[in-house]
Amino acid sequence: MNPNIPSTPSSAPNPFLIQQEDEIDLKVILFNYLQYWPWIILFAFFGVLSAFLFNRFATPIYKVESTVIVKDENTSLGADLFASAGLAGLQGKSNIENEIGILRSYTLAYSTLSQLEMNVQYFREGVFSNQQIYGNVPVFIKADWTKDQAVGGLFRLEVIDENRFELEVEDDNFQLFNPQDPNYKSKLETLELNSSVFEFGKPVSSDFFHFTVEKVSALPGETLFFRLMDTPSLALKLTQDISVAPTNKQSSILTLSLETPVRRLGVDYLNKLMETYLKRELDDKNRTAENTIRFIDQQLSGITDSLRFSENKLQQYRSENKIFNLSQEGSIIFERLQELEKEKSLNEINLKYLQTLNDYLKNSQTGDLIAPSIIGTSDPLLNALVQNLSELQADRVRLTANFSEQTPQVRDINARIQSTSKALQENVGSAMTNTQNLISNLNSQIRMIERDINRLPETERNLLSYTRQFTINENIYIYFLQKKAEAEITKASNMPSNMILDFAKSGQLPVAPKRSLNLLIGLILGLILPIGFITVKDFLNTKIEDPKELEKQIKVPLIGMIGRNNSGDALPVLNNPRSTVTESFRSLRADLTYLSPQKDKLTLLFTSSISGEGKTFVSMNVASVFALMGKKTILIGLDLRKPRIAQDFNLVNDKGMSTCLSSSTSWQEVVKSSGYENLDVILSGPIPPNPAELLLQERFGKIVKEIKDHYDVVVFDCPPVGLVSETKELFAYSDVNFYVFRQGYSMKGNTQILNNLVEKGGVTKMYGILNDLHIDKGYGYGYGYGYGYGYGSNSYGYHDEVQLPWWKRALRRKS
Repeated sequence: MNPNIPSTPSSAPNPFLIQQEDEIDLKVILFNYLQYWPWIILFAFFGVLSAFLFNRFATPIYKVESTVIVKDENTSLGADLFASAGLAGLQGKSNIENEIGILRSYTLAYSTLSQLEMNVQYFREGVFSNQQIYGNVPVFIKADWTKDQAVGGLFRLEVIDENRFELEVEDDNFQLFNPQDPNYKSKLETLELNSSVFEFGKPVSSDFFHFTVEKVSALPGETLFFRLMDTPSLALKLTQDISVAPTNKQSSILTLSLETPVRRLGVDYLNKLMETYLKRELDDKNRTAENTIRFIDQQLSGITDSLRFSENKLQQYRSENKIFNLSQEGSIIFERLQELEKEKSLNEINLKYLQTLNDYLKNSQTGDLIAPSIIGTSDPLLNALVQNLSELQADRVRLTANFSEQTPQVRDINARIQSTSKALQENVGSAMTNTQNLISNLNSQIRMIERDINRLPETERNLLSYTRQFTINENIYIYFLQKKAEAEITKASNMPSNMILDFAKSGQLPVAPKRSLNLLIGLILGLILPIGFITVKDFLNTKIEDPKELEKQIKVPLIGMIGRNNSGDALPVLNNPRSTVTESFRSLRADLTYLSPQKDKLTLLFTSSISGEGKTFVSMNVASVFALMGKKTILIGLDLRKPRIAQDFNLVNDKGMSTCLSSSTSWQEVVKSSGYENLDVILSGPIPPNPAELLLQERFGKIVKEIKDHYDVVVFDCPPVGLVSETKELFAYSDVNFYVFRQGYSMKGNTQILNNLVEKGGVTKMYGILNDLHIDKGYGYGYGYGYGYGYGSNSYGYHDEVQLPWWKRALRRKS
């Protein structure tokens, strides 16, 4: 290489290193993590151990499941008539989503809990937490929910003897439940007991709680805990815990599931929930029959009195007039009149029902509708409309228990109710008009028969009148009794459309904690924590560690790397020539023959960013390696502020370069022998007050020229260029310049100082050296610039091989 060629520009390839594209070196990453392998294994062990302990002592959670069949029903009456009336969309059909909402509703949960004894939760003391018990409890606590109760907190109960127990507050996290306003609970800061000892069977009360403790099977000395829970809070919690979903998209079978630490509690709750759900549906179906029975009872109360009065009048008249039967002519007239009167009575009942139905519709009292078929109305369209309206009204009641008025489902059913009511009002008005016309026609026929009655004798005519009145009342009374019996039979025969397919059952194995998953998570966390910490630490590390990274950041070639010197000797080249560090300097010397191949004499300059990066160590050993080669070499200490060379060569720094520059002393007078052949030293000398000005004198240039004439190799140990300014002027006197970095010590930002010297300062023939490279940082694998090979006992790397871990030795042998 021509020595006059400037240093390689940043865009040119590095002539001294094998050029590789930017890629992740997996070996380097592996080494970086493997040096922390004890910590990684330790954290992984503790992660698995923590997961094992959690699985061992965590409260097991069991899944309780049951299934319900939801049947879809079409309107049984008048399906075709709906289509003809333009109301085909009003046919009733059970909606799976609605049924799911009902099963998860607060109202249904509240009704279910009202039938169970779940307002008191009992616990026994466990290893790490209290374990809930249910069913066979040693004491039974009955709370008075008509009074204020402190709920949510935990009481501790210890049995003293057969008649007494001690009560304490274990967890002071109470809220005050007010039965007058069950949806609001106020926070209780503290709860104090008036006394700590109470008797079984006697009320335990204060301003904030009222309950009685009954002894069941508790023994003296036994301790348990209990918590009072109000029904609204329990219902709200269970609506959130329960899950309801169809077995598949096409199925109408719903699966109810509940996860609970107490299997029997979950089984009891789900079974009672399904029973309450079916009972609610049955109550909706029975409402029509109950309304019919109530309507008939109201009518019977009046007819019974009329029937009794007419019967007494008929018997009295027969007794007084000694007449019991009508004549043949009177009997014929009576039979004709009886048929007309019976038909008229039925139509009057029908008209009365229609008037009542019309009033209900006008007042929006659709909840008490009675089916027309029960009363005797045979109009199929009217029957279908009333039945559909009743079903829609029942669906609306169930939906509003779970959804607000603004939800699409409720708004849709309100629109359908309004449309059906309008159609029903029109049909009722038409039916009332037709019925009134029919009654008028029957009255005309009755008046014609009454003219025939007037021709009968007075005694027979009066008997006919009393018999007629009695028969009318009797027929109406029998008719209502018949309809009532039919309604009661209908009510008794009603069955819920939905049905329980499987009662609640619980698996034998808990669903939580998930043991295998927890162990895996513990292992993963145990690995992630140390690896993540190492990764973050390396990411935030501002020191130079990786030679490849340094090579990318600097704009000059990275010419050499010096391994760590573990001998403690500052001159390993002279005192330990077979060491790997010495091989590093020999490799650097060999590279210098290519950097300046046409020069018999060579001037080298060594600098760095800050003190402590090893520039003095490198400059001394480079000078030593040339001296061993037989070159007449001199080492000049130009760091006038912080000299180190004298100490390492066991010399006295009484005179040196500062002496020459500050007086008339010649440079030959300050040259000292290093004690080694071919190697002389000019120390920096006593520290002057103005080191920068001394080095900038013309006398310094003349001294350097004379020294170059007398020596083959001149080595400058300069001050750190990042701290002082005079070093920049010294580059003019050197042939090759070296910028020393130290692994794990030099800051990454220091590379910019070097780049500025090359790009802005115009310094040429500049090269980088990485000092103190050591494999325990995980970097440097595969870099063998003179220190990865050698001979003797240290031919395997930076340290003696026996000092390396087994996995590092194996990988290095393999490489």
